[in-house]
Amino acid sequence: MTRTYGSTEENPGERFRDSQFLVFMNRILALTVAGIYCSLTKQPRHGAPMYKYSFASLSNILSSWCQYEALKFISFPTQVLAKASKVIPVMLMGKLVSHKSYEYWEYLTAVLISVGVSMFLLSNGGGHRPSGVTTFSGVVILSGYIVFDSFTSNWQDSLFKYKMSSIQMMFGVNLFSCLFTVGSLLEQGALVESIHFMVRHSDFAFHAALLSVCSAFGQLFIFYTINKFGAAVFTIIMTLRQALAILLSCLIYGHPITAVGSVGVAVVFLALFLRVYARGRMRKKGKKAADSPAVQKV
Repeated sequence: MTRTYGSTEENPGERFRDSQFLVFMNRILALTVAGIYCSLTKQPRHGAPMYKYSFASLSNILSSWCQYEALKFISFPTQVLAKASKVIPVMLMGKLVSHKSYEYWEYLTAVLISVGVSMFLLSNGGGHRPSGVTTFSGVVILSGYIVFDSFTSNWQDSLFKYKMSSIQMMFGVNLFSCLFTVGSLLEQGALVESIHFMVRHSDFAFHAALLSVCSAFGQLFIFYTINKFGAAVFTIIMTLRQALAILLSCLIYGHPITAVGSVGVAVVFLALFLRVYARGRMRKKGKKAADSPAVQKV
């Protein structure tokens, strides 16, 4: 979205502007991978109504579109803060969609993780690219990304009550995603234009294909994690992944870590320790309650 293709001394080149086509490329490859896997392996009996996949598909398309589109209107620090702070919106959406209840320590550690990751990313990542300008429209689009993304993971989490496999979920969601996106692209006349752009610029075709492959295989791990651990834990893992990637880069290539970044890392580890400690206490209490004999009233 921000790269110029076909630039020469005489030609300034052109940029690809259609976020929706990138979403379609990601989804069609993911659908193909899931379809091939389902046809080659034995899957559980499908029990979920097909129309329920459409809700997750539509919100997933909208979140992906907002994510790509927001890159044009927001600065780097704003992107970091938004992505690092998704844990709380996901937990709140879980209460709305699935009526889930969270302990106070889960909210506390989620806030600490968001603050710690934001401190680390902003202190160590802001100098590698220009910040740009954040506009009001960019904030609105970014807010849409957070809302739609929070709904998507929680709705998918609720669909797993039908005892389906992660691959079946991947196939159902991407099936509707392809139908929605190709219909919109055809209606706007953008599908043919995007294909022509891909034909003109082979490096763009390679980048789009690479993005789609990474997205497809990433979905395999996404659906498995949501199925096993839930939407909130998945979001925490994805938030920590951003910080871990930069931390490893600093360690491998010798980039210095600022004092603020070090404090951010310490806050994240403190939050993780509190989560493990609190969860262990909860399990011990539950085990004691289960092992204690029932008191009979006379």
